[in-house]
Amino acid sequence: MARIKKPTKKTTKARKDEAPKPEDIFLEPFDEALSQRYLAYALSTITARALPDVRDGLKPVHRRILFAMRQMRLKPEGGFKKSAKVVGEVMGNFHPHGDQAIYDAMVRLVQDFSVRVPLVDGQGNFGNIDGDNAAAMRYTESRLTDAAQLLLDGIDDDTVDFRETYDGEGKEPVVLPAAFPNLLANGASGIAVGMATSIPPHNVAELIDASLHLIKTPKARTETLLKYVKGPDFPTGGVCVEDAASMEEAYATGRGGFRVRARWEAEDLGRGKYQIVITEIPYQVQKSRLIEKIAELIQTKKLPAVSDVRDESAEDIRLILEPRSGNIDPAAMMETVFKLTDLESRFPLNLNVLDASGAPRVMGLREVLQSYLDHRKEVLVRRTKFRLEKIARRLEILDGFLIAYLNIDEVIRIIRFEDDPKAKLMKKFKLSDVQAEAILNMRLRSLRKLEEIEIKTEHTELKAEQRKLRALLKSDDAQWKAIANQLRDVRKIFDPKSDLGKRRTDIADAPEIEDIDLDVLVEKEPVTIVISEKGWVRTMKGHVEDAKSIKYKDGDREGSLVYAQTTDKLMLFATNGKVYSLDVAQLPGGRGHGEPIRLMVDMGNDDAVVAAFLYEGERKFLVASSAGHGFIVNESDCLSNTRKGKQILNVPAGAEGAVCRPAPGKIDKDAMIAVVGDNKKFLCFSAAELPEMTRGKGVVLQKYHKGGLSDAKVFIKKEGLTWTDRAGRVQTIDDWKQFVGKRAQAGRLAPKGFPTSKKFGV
Repeated sequence: MARIKKPTKKTTKARKDEAPKPEDIFLEPFDEALSQRYLAYALSTITARALPDVRDGLKPVHRRILFAMRQMRLKPEGGFKKSAKVVGEVMGNFHPHGDQAIYDAMVRLVQDFSVRVPLVDGQGNFGNIDGDNAAAMRYTESRLTDAAQLLLDGIDDDTVDFRETYDGEGKEPVVLPAAFPNLLANGASGIAVGMATSIPPHNVAELIDASLHLIKTPKARTETLLKYVKGPDFPTGGVCVEDAASMEEAYATGRGGFRVRARWEAEDLGRGKYQIVITEIPYQVQKSRLIEKIAELIQTKKLPAVSDVRDESAEDIRLILEPRSGNIDPAAMMETVFKLTDLESRFPLNLNVLDASGAPRVMGLREVLQSYLDHRKEVLVRRTKFRLEKIARRLEILDGFLIAYLNIDEVIRIIRFEDDPKAKLMKKFKLSDVQAEAILNMRLRSLRKLEEIEIKTEHTELKAEQRKLRALLKSDDAQWKAIANQLRDVRKIFDPKSDLGKRRTDIADAPEIEDIDLDVLVEKEPVTIVISEKGWVRTMKGHVEDAKSIKYKDGDREGSLVYAQTTDKLMLFATNGKVYSLDVAQLPGGRGHGEPIRLMVDMGNDDAVVAAFLYEGERKFLVASSAGHGFIVNESDCLSNTRKGKQILNVPAGAEGAVCRPAPGKIDKDAMIAVVGDNKKFLCFSAAELPEMTRGKGVVLQKYHKGGLSDAKVFIKKEGLTWTDRAGRVQTIDDWKQFVGKRAQAGRLAPKGFPTSKKFGV
C-alpha cells in the first residue's frame, strides 16, 4: 500500500541504491494506484502508438521518420542514405523506442504492395509480396518521395504546432500540413488497449474529387460522396465485390468491411483444356502462404475442382490453377476456390482515429474528409499570417532603404563622422531599430541606382501581395477557393491516367453462378469409413472385410464401420439431436488414426456420434431421444451444408439423442415400431401412430417408471422383427405379436435371448 513519491529533478540525481526518505513515501490504495497507471498506459498506447491522426493520417512513428529524413535533407532529388542512419536519427532525437520497431515502420512506407502511395523511396531489399522480410537496415538505403514532400510542404511556415521531443532538447511537429488526404489514401491498421483501427487504402484523385465536392456542398450525403470515392483502391489491385448498400452503410458509420477477390482469367490451352491465371491477389495476402494453403487443400481433397497449383511469377504475379476437368465452367470453379482460399478475403473497415483534439473516435467518410479540409484551412490561415509577418518585416526594411536612398549623402556623413551612427540615424530620420540596423549593414555596392529601382519594384510587389493576403484572411469563401485550387494542383500529380494515380482495384458485383456438382470431379473408389468410439474418423481404401484388423488409439475402440464410395455423403446423427453431413472424399485418409470429428463439425465435447449412414435421399428415419420421445423424418430434411449441422430432434434436458434408424421400406399400414427400454420392457405398435415431422421433440413412444429408452427400430410385419446377438448372428422373434400394444404404453418384458445390451443391433 505504501508508494514512493514520484521523483523530482533533484531526487533523480541521487544514487539508485540510496534509500527513500520518509517524506518521499505516502500511502495509496493498491487498486487505485494500479488503475491510474493502467489508464496512463492505455492512453499512451492509443494516442502515441496505435491510432493515426485524422488530419495527416500518420502515427507518431511515421511522422517522426518523415520529419527526421527532412531534417537530414533526404529529398527526392538528392542521394540516398543508409537506413540505419535514418533509424538512428529518429531513435536518438524523436522516438524513444526500439530500432527494429522504427525500421519496420519505415519498411512499410517503402513497400508499394503495402501502401497505396509510398512515402519513402528505398534502395535495396525491402521485402516482397511473398512475405520475405526486408534486409537489415545496414544494407538498405532510403530517401523521401515526392508524396512525402507534399505532406511536409509548408512545415517551416508555422502551419502546424510543434512540441518538445522526449528529451526536451528539440522540437517535433504535432501533425504535418498534409497536402493530400493521406489517412484514406494509404490507410492504417493498429491495435490499442480496448480499441483498434483498420482503414483500407483509397485512390487519391477520387478522394480529392470528393473533397472538392464537399467544399461546394458542406452537407453532402455519404451516398453522393461515393459517386466520387468508388471504394477501396488496394495497392495489390484485385476486385472488390461488396454490394453498394453495404459499402454505403460502412462509409456512413465508419464500420464495416469489403470482400476482395483475386483478378483472374482463363487461358485457353487448346483441345478443350484451359488453365486459370491469377494476376492479382487480395491485399495483405502473402503469395507463398496462399500457394501452400491451396496445395494443402488439393492434397487433402478439400479442393476437388483443382488438380495442381504452381507459381510462375517474376516481377508480376502469375499463379496457375489447373482444373481437374476441362468440362467445368471456369467461373463456377473459381467460385469454389474463392470459398475455400484466401483468393477472396475480407478487409475490415474501422475508421477509429484521433480527431483534431487528440480524442479517439469512429468517423464516417464525410466526417473524415471534413476534418481534413478543416485542417487544410487552418494550415492556409497560419501560412498566410506567417507570410504577412514576413512581408511586414521586409517592407519595414525596404522603407528604411528608400529613406536612405533619398538622403544618401546625409546617411553617409552620419556613418562616417558620428560616434553612434545608429542612434543618430534613428533620431534624424525617425527610423526603427530594425531599419537602422539594416542601413548600417548595407553594402556599398547596393548604393547604385539600379538597386534603388529594384527595391522600389519589390516594395510595390510586396504591398500588392499584402493586400491580397489580408483580403484572403477576411473572406471565408476566398479561403475555400484557395484550398480547392491547391487540391486541384495536387490532383495533377495523382492524375488517374498516370501509373501512380490510376485505379488498381475494380468495383464489381459477385457473379451469380449455380453451385457446381463436384461429384463429377471425384474419382469413384470404394472406401471403408472408420469411426471410433471416441469420435475419430478416417477412410481406408477398399471395403475392409476383417474389422478386427483395424487398429485404434490406446483406450479407444470401434464405433461404426460404413462401406462407401468416395462420391458418397456421410451423415452423422449425434446425441445433441443434430445431423451433420460430410463428403466422403474430404475425410482424412487411413494413415494413422485419422482426425477428431469435432475438427470438421461444430460438435460439443460432451456430444457423441449415435449413428452413421450414407445419404440416399429417399428414405425415412425413426429418430428418438433417451427420454422416450420420437417421430419419423425424411432423409432429405436431414441434409446439412454447414459445420453447425442441422437440428432435427429437440432433446429434453437430461436426455440425449439415442436412435436414428432408417425404415426398411415404405412406412405404411404394414410398418411397425419396436421399442425397448432400459428396464428391458418391450413394446410394438403401428408406425401410423407416429407423426412425420421435419424437426421437433416428437411424441411419447413408451412410458418408463425408471430409466429411459434404450433402442427402437422400424420393421415390416411380413419380414418379422429381428435383432443381432453378440456373435453377429441375426435372430428372429416369431411371436412379436404378443408385445403389440398402443403407443406410450409400458410394454412387457423382452423375450428370452434378447441381448443384455438392450440393443437391436444392425
